[in-house]
Amino acid sequence: MKVLVIGSGAREHAILWKLAQSPRTPELFAAPGNAGTAAIAANLPIAVTDLDALVTAAREHGIDLTIVGPELPLTVGIVDRFRQEGLRIFGPTKAAARIEGSKSFARHVMRDAGAPTPAFAVFDDADAAREYVRSQGAPIVIKADGLASGKGVVVAQSVDEALEAVDGAMVHRAFGASGQRIVIEQCLVGQEISVFCFTDGECVTPLVPACDYKRVFDGDQGPNTGGMGGYSPPPWWDDAMEQQIREACIEPVIREMARQGSPFTGVLYGGLMLTSGGPSIIEFNCRLGDPETQLILPRMENDLLDVVEAALDGSLPSIDLHWSDECAAGVVLAPGGYPGPHETGKHIDGLAEAERDALVFHAGTAVADSGALVTSGGRTLKVVGLGATMDEARDRAYAAADRITFEGKHYRTDIASFAAE
Repeated sequence: MKVLVIGSGAREHAILWKLAQSPRTPELFAAPGNAGTAAIAANLPIAVTDLDALVTAAREHGIDLTIVGPELPLTVGIVDRFRQEGLRIFGPTKAAARIEGSKSFARHVMRDAGAPTPAFAVFDDADAAREYVRSQGAPIVIKADGLASGKGVVVAQSVDEALEAVDGAMVHRAFGASGQRIVIEQCLVGQEISVFCFTDGECVTPLVPACDYKRVFDGDQGPNTGGMGGYSPPPWWDDAMEQQIREACIEPVIREMARQGSPFTGVLYGGLMLTSGGPSIIEFNCRLGDPETQLILPRMENDLLDVVEAALDGSLPSIDLHWSDECAAGVVLAPGGYPGPHETGKHIDGLAEAERDALVFHAGTAVADSGALVTSGGRTLKVVGLGATMDEARDRAYAAADRITFEGKHYRTDIASFAAE
């Protein structure tokens, strides 16, 4: 069997790593992939939004199944295009991917589903948005309606900060067309958590949780990033919480998507806040998360290939999906300056030593003309430690992270810090 994974990050490396463990021994391809995926898959130098080239490559290589990693190709309709061409692909359609591609669409789905969601209002006019902010006060949340690489959300602690966020999105177009419309929301307070499930549009598998760290510096300081690390499972997660969130937040939304004629097949990723009044939905994403994928797939006891095919076949109830009790802690290694301007082309050393006791997933890496492994982007590597306890997993992750060197290397030192208290 030949499987193509779309994407170039550590999430896609982790997906390929998990697929490579399948007893069905699939032949693996990545488009475009990275220096890490090249060790287990054939990299195809194709952009994730070049649908024509991806279709052609799938035909030329005889691909039996395509799995989509990032959100952008999903929101531009890669699933619809592949299906039109008779090609088997895992992920939601363009219509269903609006649950991530449009914050306003997602909020209306949640409201219609009766799922717990904060109070919100949608604006296409900056003056009306400013007036609403002044009437509501702060803290308040300003969100660009469209995709903004995880950077289109401002949790404003003052009215002035909120007004500045409105102008940044709607007037100065900091997020391009994604900020022409904004969603202004009630600010939730509590513990944030990410949950993931596979769904065939009706059945929802048991949820798996993770917590990530979005700010670039220790103590949740500095600008937001795509994620600087995380851990799974949270120590306070239990079966009762899983059932409550699945029944209140996930299953009603899956039913509502189907009712509206946009059934969701793929991985649904819920970002939630555990408030004093119970769980409330911050947002939904239409794919596996990054860096969470690198934490949860090592804990999956099933063959990922079986789970994906069951979702596509509508036979998920036949899959007894299990997540191990093992703990995972992950640390992102980034170049100095990230998420702002930073240098690339820095030699990376120490991988072999790090991989003796931990998993290392590549994201911003490349092979130089000299054959050396070098940095090529923002979040360079994700180092994941596994253990019977979170303390053990954390120690392994940081020990391995210290063995890897490149000029300007930066990482947070407080990932899963509760385990060290």
